[in-house]
Amino acid sequence: MIQISDFQKIGVGLVGFGIFFILLGVTFFFDKALLAIGNLLFVVGLVCVIGVERTIKFFFQKHKWKGSLGFATGVALVLVGWPLLGIIIEAYGFVLLFGGFFPVVISFLKRVPIIGTILYLPGINKIVCYLEGGSSKSFV
Repeated sequence: MIQISDFQKIGVGLVGFGIFFILLGVTFFFDKALLAIGNLLFVVGLVCVIGVERTIKFFFQKHKWKGSLGFATGVALVLVGWPLLGIIIEAYGFVLLFGGFFPVVISFLKRVPIIGTILYLPGINKIVCYLEGGSSKSFV
């Protein structure tokens, strides 16, 4: 079993609230304040979960420079008041940075009772399998 410290638990909560505020900010037509709070909570939560040194190593790997630059530029644009352009650039950087984690996250979500059932629905299953890098055939 993996041991998670209290600091990492706080980090997971901050990441969750960050994602919540970002989604809320997009829902409210790219509200600058909500998006800025969401970005800050997400980044601080990520640092709490994996640590300062590993976060720096993750963002400054040579093959991830495009994703890091896009993500940082998007966050900066949101913070200075250009939320629509910032979120678009930030999303591009996010996909480049965290795209390798999508198959792992999707395979985990398929095992969660209600979410797994939703992910196996015909239209959604094609998108999910594309994100996983596999075929669109269902194994259920």
